[in-house]
Order: sequence, then structure tokens, then C-alpha cells
Amino acid sequence: MAQFLDMLGGIAAAAKPEYLLYALIGALLGTLVGVLPGLGPASAVAILFPLTAVLPPTGAIIALAGIWYGAMYGGSTTAILLNIPGEVSSVTTAIDGYQMTRQGRAGPALAMAAITSFLAGTVGVVLLSFAGPAIATAALRFGPPEYLALTVLSLTAVISLAGPKLGRGIVMALAGLLLAGVGFDPISSAQRLVFDVPQLLGGFDAVAIMIGLFGISEVLSSVGAGLAKIYSGRLGRLWPRRDDFVRGGKAGIRGTAVGFALGLLPGMQASVASFLSYDVEKRVAKRPERFGKGAIEGVAGPEAANNAAAMAGFIPMLSLGIPTSATTALLLAALVVYGFQAGPLLFTQHADFTWTVIGSMYIGNLMLLVLNLPLVGLWARVARIPYRVMGPVILVICVIGAYAIRGQMFDVWVALAFGVFGVALKHFGWPTIPFVLGLVLGPLLERGLRQSLSISAGDWSIFVTRPISATVLALAAATTAVTVLWRRRLSRKGITALEE
Repeated sequence: MAQFLDMLGGIAAAAKPEYLLYALIGALLGTLVGVLPGLGPASAVAILFPLTAVLPPTGAIIALAGIWYGAMYGGSTTAILLNIPGEVSSVTTAIDGYQMTRQGRAGPALAMAAITSFLAGTVGVVLLSFAGPAIATAALRFGPPEYLALTVLSLTAVISLAGPKLGRGIVMALAGLLLAGVGFDPISSAQRLVFDVPQLLGGFDAVAIMIGLFGISEVLSSVGAGLAKIYSGRLGRLWPRRDDFVRGGKAGIRGTAVGFALGLLPGMQASVASFLSYDVEKRVAKRPERFGKGAIEGVAGPEAANNAAAMAGFIPMLSLGIPTSATTALLLAALVVYGFQAGPLLFTQHADFTWTVIGSMYIGNLMLLVLNLPLVGLWARVARIPYRVMGPVILVICVIGAYAIRGQMFDVWVALAFGVFGVALKHFGWPTIPFVLGLVLGPLLERGLRQSLSISAGDWSIFVTRPISATVLALAAATTAVTVLWRRRLSRKGITALEE
């Protein structure tokens, strides 16, 4: 009851005009920056942090939080409309979102992304309000073996995302894992797979590769096919049908659960939650062959997971002072700059500040919904702009996005090279999603394995003697077996369209 009253008090305090303005500005700026490829939530917070220096401490944190979840939402817009994910966690949104745009259903895709993002964000803030410290303490029980087990579980998604030929999907996932190892060894600092190329010392940036594989390759393929417009028919309905609401709503609930659970864990990126959510939706679908061809669940689930993971990250950050991502690390630094010490005392010694910030998150999520739903029709019309105009614009956006990541022309050349590579993969029928999944999970897999073997003095039994890691690995094995049987059953029925 006390937490409920604190929550209501926080919402009332956050409803003051000046705090509403800070939340609005943060959500707007975050959404605008999030639309640009390569500039994800961490970049948005880092770039816009100086603008908050003139604000009072509470207002500054409210604005920075607004920038964060605004950027989380913004990445879905270009993913759905142009097949250019604003960040890695938007890759899965692009798979079915862009296909919906090409079918004249950009409006329902954008609307469902906004609605499920709001649902996930709101549920996340509710759980933060009522169960923050308890949940964060439970998450502390995860060590390197548990993280490795979770990464292995995530890798099982390759089986359902591999397309009709499982062998090709596994090869692409291994290629992604290999590419993730380029650069300095994270433990010994030795050089790996650099081949005397100085630019490779920092490794390949996943976002630059993603921009090439999806955005640039899509432009090259479309130009080669003589595409006049992304969609040349009538736009039709700009609002989801009842069936869309039902299927998308259920996917949003499942995605929220997946995203929130993973968002509590340090280092478990929101992109992992999005991939897992998409995999869950394919597994529970009665007609999995619809995925990759414009399934509304493929948009709703990952978007909910993405935003739920963002909200969940606040729990260990505020309750225990433990950042779960680069963005929460920046917000933790902002708290220190403004004289606050994150941890249990934050809820007692600075209760007014803490509950006002939490209250602003309820309001900020509602603001994002109110701001973006009226723009659905406007954004949807982008699909009907002639491709002779859109093609060059998309290429410019991709090049700017690739360069903005690290300020290096090397990343632009990487994006262009993978754009050509993406065209070749499409032509020969090789899947791209397992490659991205391997690239994202590679560092997590290596870190979990090496840290686990380090603390066990090389004893591999550590993974099966610890209850949580053993349970998760058993779940990964069971999931693999079920998915293989599921693919065989579909194959016997003549259903082989398990495309990305």
C-alpha cells in the first residue's frame, strides 16, 4: 500500500508543468535521434546530455530518461518503413515490419509498434514501482555460468530463424560468431584476426554491418529490380484491424515478459530480448510460415521486448547502483554528477526525487503514444514516395548513420561492403538474421565462457553443478529438440517457407 501511495505521489509531482515539459522535450529529442541509423539510446543520451546541464537535477534526469525510451521507440520507424533498423534491437522489427509496408500496411505496423511499446513501458514502470529492489536482488544471483547458459539459450533461436535450410543458418551464425572475435582479446588484449589492418583493432561495429546488410542491400536490390515505389497501391487502413489487435496484443504481452526478465541482467542487451521474443512468436504461432512475410506478431513482440528491457534496466540501476547497459551506465553517471548515490538509500534519503522520476516514466510513455499515433498516417505515406527520390535519400541516411557510430570512414566502407554482401545473400538464398544473431551474441558467449572457466580453474562441470545455469542449459537442449522436430513436421506438411 505504501508503494502504491508513493507511486501516486510521484505521478502527481511529475505532472508539474516544468517536469511535463522536460519529459516532452526528452521524448521528442530521443525519438528524433532514434530514427537515425547508428544513433541508438546510448548515443542519444551521450549526445544530448550537455543540453540537460542547465536544468535542475530532477528535471535533467527526467529529460534523460525521456531521451532513452524515446530513442528506443524511434528506431522502429525507419525499420518498418525503409528496412533500416535504427539500432540492433530494431533488426527483428524490420523483418516483418518492412514486409507490411510493402503490402500497404505500414500504418498498422507503426501503430502496433507504438501501442506495444507503450504497453511494455507501462508494465515495466509498474514492476519498477512495486518490485524493484526485490527483483534486482534476485538478479544478482546470476554469475558468468548463468550468463553463458542464457546466451546458449538465445543461440537456439538460430534454428527457427535459419530459413528453409538449417545448415545455411548455422553456417551464417558461426560466421557472425567468428566476426565478433575480430580485434583485441577482451581479457589478454592480444590481437585477433586483424591481419595488420589498424582499423580492425577496434573490431567490426555491429550497427555498421547491420546498416549494410539491411538498408544498403535493400536499396541495391530494389534498384536492380527496377522498383518504382516501396508500395504503389492504395494505403488502405491506417489502423490495425481487430485481428491485428488480438494477435499483436498477445505477442506484446509475451514480448514484455521476455524483455523485462532479460533487461534486469547486466550486459544482456535489448537486442537479445528482441531476437528471443521474435523466436518465441515463431514457436507459438499456428502458422509460422507467415513470419518474414508481414506477421503483425513479428512487429509487436520484439518492440514490446525492446522497451520492456529498457524499463527493466532502471531497477538494478536505481535499487543497487548496477548499470545493465551502456545507457544505464550513462544515467548512473548523470545521477553522480547531480549529487545522487544510486542504491537502496535512494528510495529513503531521496524518496521525493526517486518517485518523481519514476512517475515521469508513466507520463513519458503516455506522451510517446500520444505523439506518435497521430503521425502514423504521415509516416505511412513515405512508402509511396517514388524510389528515384527515396533510394538516394536512404543511401545518404545509411552512410551518415554508419559514419556517426565512431566517426570513422572505415565503418562506412564496412557498411557498403556488407550491402553488396547482403545482395549476394538474398540472391543465393542465404539467411542474414542468424549472422546478426551470432555477431551480437559472440562477445557475450566468449565472456561468459572464459570468466566461468577462470573462476572454476578450468572445470567445465561448473555449468551443470550450478542450479540456474544447469536449468537454463537443459531448457536450451529441450528447445533445440522441440524446434528440430517442429521443422521436420512442417517439412512433412510441405511448409518450407520459414524465411527471415
